[in-house]
Amino acid sequence: MRRLLGLFTLLLFAAFPAAAQDKKEVDLALVLAIDISGSIDPDEARLQRQGYVDAFRDPVIVKAILGGNHGRISVAYFEWSDAWVQKLLVDWTLLDSEAAIEAFARRLNDAPISIARRTSISGAIRYAVPMYSRSPYEADRKVLDISGDGSNNDGGLVTDVRHDALKERIVINGLPIMNGRPNPFGFPAEDDLDKYYLHCVTGGPRSFVEVARSFEDFPRAIRKKLLQEVADIGPLNDFDIGDLGADRHGVQLAQSGRRPPRSEEDYTRFVQPEYELGCDVGERRSRDFWQRRFGVTPD
Repeated sequence: MRRLLGLFTLLLFAAFPAAAQDKKEVDLALVLAIDISGSIDPDEARLQRQGYVDAFRDPVIVKAILGGNHGRISVAYFEWSDAWVQKLLVDWTLLDSEAAIEAFARRLNDAPISIARRTSISGAIRYAVPMYSRSPYEADRKVLDISGDGSNNDGGLVTDVRHDALKERIVINGLPIMNGRPNPFGFPAEDDLDKYYLHCVTGGPRSFVEVARSFEDFPRAIRKKLLQEVADIGPLNDFDIGDLGADRHGVQLAQSGRRPPRSEEDYTRFVQPEYELGCDVGERRSRDFWQRRFGVTPD
């Protein structure tokens, strides 16, 4: 009987070898979520994409990716707009060499540009959360990097899905693009978008908002943002950035300057106080705009 039991155990391990092996460890699991809503025209979408391509080809970023404890990170890249419109361009990819990083940048560069309609940050977060559980890598840190040029105006309330992400110990950083011009439909620019991102979108220990003052400023902003996310060095001031060889521009707002002990890692505690205008301000502005301009409320 014992001999049969032992034989059965050996057959079980032979049939499921992956179950007996641990996932490859990485320093960071990074999801890049990029806004392609209707307020972004094709030229601006190309500027966004090129900003990421150039950042991953930057020697300082490459050095940071390969210089961590494990010497590698995993990254995924998707674009989002309406609540149920998310387009996965590159699924989880291991960046463990200069060649792998260049191959990732080339895949981004070669992917087609597309534009959709609404702005659903909540839909982007909801889409991203289960990506981490199906990742083939075991990450020391999980970061969701959201960039966009407007507040949430479609799907569920952004703070509800943010809470779900923080419960999974996913840090959310934001890169609002504040270009100061109305979108193609005439919707006015949001002068408080940086505060909205800080109070309503980002969360987790040492999460932060890096502000791009235009689409032309986006490459500078994403380079700075990626550097500190990959290197796990927390929010940077101008002096720190100069030391690291990055540009000395931009505005950054941070949630917290310290990382809590692992035993105290309740990420839901690391959010800003409730936004004075309410985190449903995007939905209200959208309804008011369409009602005033066309006498209808968007679906």
